[in-house]
Order: sequence, then structure tokens, then C-alpha cells
Amino acid sequence: MSVKLAVFDCDGTLVDGQAAVCDSMEAAFAQGGLPAPDRNAVRRIVGLSLPQAVMKLAADATRDQSVAVVDAYKAHFRATRESGALREPLYPDIRDMLLSLRDAGWALAVATGKSDRGLRATIETHGLEGVFDSLQAADRHPSKPHPAMLEAALDECLATPVDAVMIGDTSFDIEMAKAAGVKPIGVAWGYHEPAELLRAGAAAVAEKPADLREMLLEG
Repeated sequence: MSVKLAVFDCDGTLVDGQAAVCDSMEAAFAQGGLPAPDRNAVRRIVGLSLPQAVMKLAADATRDQSVAVVDAYKAHFRATRESGALREPLYPDIRDMLLSLRDAGWALAVATGKSDRGLRATIETHGLEGVFDSLQAADRHPSKPHPAMLEAALDECLATPVDAVMIGDTSFDIEMAKAAGVKPIGVAWGYHEPAELLRAGAAAVAEKPADLREMLLEG
């Protein structure tokens, strides 16, 4: 029998990392000799793999410039984390929602544009070790909205698409879910507007984590 599986995006869905992302992107662009991207534009690409994000933010940059920005971003973000200055708080009530789902027998997974190292560090910071049954990150898969990381989570958790949901705050998450044949659910507290998520094909948009818990446990 297939298990019920809830797959979560990370940035903008579980944690609010926008300040760290924007700061590191500005530092990386400066180091690469490029003008700083608009912060709203940066927030809108959260969820893509880093190379894809840089390509969208600096469409006219040369390949060498893009590579330099990617490397500088990684270095700045890592240095921020190692210094203890990184702030990626869990959104309110996220922990309780995750634990409620686990108590109800759901398998949980993450599919994120973060690196494996970044995802592990986030989970350790918030004491969420052992909560998730599958962790899928951008280092091992094509960027969202390609369905590879979601399909890997399904395989690892022995779940079928019909018994799974993909939960995220961006249209990339919704499009990835649709490509994998998984029900997409948006969240209203992240980086893309609810109307945009619905246009992309979200079956519903949760206004707060408690609403999401009710959708899954009662639906």
C-alpha cells in the first residue's frame, strides 16, 4: 500500500530566508562586477537552482560572469552561516504542523533549490533531524520546475503521485508538481502571490500552516 507523502519546498515555505538570499546575491553580483539585482526580483527566483537563478537575474551576463557570481554567492552564504550571522527562521507554527502530519502517519520530504549542505544545515539549526523521510536538493537534480527531485522523493518514500502532495510558495513548485502528476498546494506566506499560484495550477492555497494541516488531515 502506498503511503501518504507531503513534500515541502524549503525557502519561503518552511523557513524565511529572503534576507540572507538577497544579501548574498548583492555581494556576489558586486564581486562579479555586475549591478545589484532588484530585491523583489531576487525574491521571485528563490526556489530555482542557483545557476538558473543567476541566469534569470543577469540575462546579459557572460558565462564566465555567471559562474563567478554563482561561486561568490556560495562563498558569501557559507561564510554568513559559519559566522553565526545567518538568519533563516521557521515560519510560525511550521514545526507543530510537521509533527502533526507525522503523528497522523504521513511521510514527509523536502524538495528545494538549496544545496545538500544548505538544507542539512537548515534542518540541524531548527532541530528537525529525523522529521523528513527524504531530502532532495538542487546539487543532485535539474532545477525546478523539472520534476526529478519530486520523483526521487516519491521513489524514496515508496509513494505514488496520487497519494502525494507538493507544497510550496512559488509557481516553480506548482509547475513541478503538475509535471510529476502530484497534487500542488500553494502557501500564502512565501514569495509568490496566491493568485499567481492559483494561475499556475495550485489546487488550493493555504493562508497559514494550521490551514494546511487541516487540508491534509481532513482532505
